[in-house]
Amino acid sequence: MGAGERNSEAHGRWGSRGPGGGSALRGETSFNLSKGAQGQSLGMTFPSDGAPVRRRTFLSSALAGAGTLALSRPATAASPSHPAGGLTAQTTEGPYYLALNLNRADITEGLSGIPLDVTFTVVDEIGRPYEGALVDIWHCDAQGLYSGFDQPGVAMKGKTFLRGTLPVGADGAATFHSIYPGWYQGRTTHIHFKVRRGALTNLTSQFFLPDTLSEYLYTQVEAYRRSELRDTLNSEDGIAIEAGATVEGAVRESAGRYVASLLVRVDRNANPAIDRPPAPGEGGPGGFPPGPPPGAPPGGPFPGGGGRPVPGSPPPGQAALTGEKRVAALLPTAPRSAHQPPPPPPGMKRS
Repeated sequence: MGAGERNSEAHGRWGSRGPGGGSALRGETSFNLSKGAQGQSLGMTFPSDGAPVRRRTFLSSALAGAGTLALSRPATAASPSHPAGGLTAQTTEGPYYLALNLNRADITEGLSGIPLDVTFTVVDEIGRPYEGALVDIWHCDAQGLYSGFDQPGVAMKGKTFLRGTLPVGADGAATFHSIYPGWYQGRTTHIHFKVRRGALTNLTSQFFLPDTLSEYLYTQVEAYRRSELRDTLNSEDGIAIEAGATVEGAVRESAGRYVASLLVRVDRNANPAIDRPPAPGEGGPGGFPPGPPPGAPPGGPFPGGGGRPVPGSPPPGQAALTGEKRVAALLPTAPRSAHQPPPPPPGMKRS
């Protein structure tokens, strides 16, 4: 799963608790209400010489001040919930999108894997919650397979796991219940998503999860284990590198699951062109004929599973990093350097 995409999106906020109390307040224990929550003057003063303040007097002053504050405060509905900032980066759609409009929060369909809640907080270009927009999500299962498309040796047509659509709420949030995604050759761990409203698709993107967590799960949890190491890390994935910090998700632990979150900022009026590679088995001008493209390993497609190589992905069969080089590449301090894709077969263009 999965936008940043970048974003420390949807972090919690903690406020201070209000005062508790007896029937009187003395100067040495008094608190300052000369400023309201937004910095407005409430017009209230309190003695500092230890003289008691009668409860009735205090409540009268507080209520009068609160009334003044309520009248002078601008309407919250017009105020952005997030400061203005850069828009979330657009990425390729990939070959596995299906416009199913499955309106559901739980997209697992009983699949094995580590539970993962994915929360997108979607705001517009000035930071207002983009209420009523739709968010689509789709990603691969623990073994790197997508529903809806037959993949080498596995029939997946007609299946709909790990796909869903939800409307954005008044707080800007849309939360899906999923599992931690697996991986497949040529790509780092990622979650696809779209934001759309009416006839406009405002954003098509992917968001990326912490490499060290992915590495631990892939090597220690039975549902994710493979005989080979993941060949592409965040620091090597061309799509992740190009998209940058706006699609880097934040992950925290919760009871029985991980929670991944991404603040997604879109232009309400945007409707950019979508990069949509041919789906597996599709040919077309400048693409590859049906079946495994030339140069792909026997029985398997190019990295990414589509009818063309993924830009910046390693050549098919390239060995994964090991030892100290792998540890260094997994850390956030690793330099970002995309693999160079192999040259296209003779007579065919790179699309």
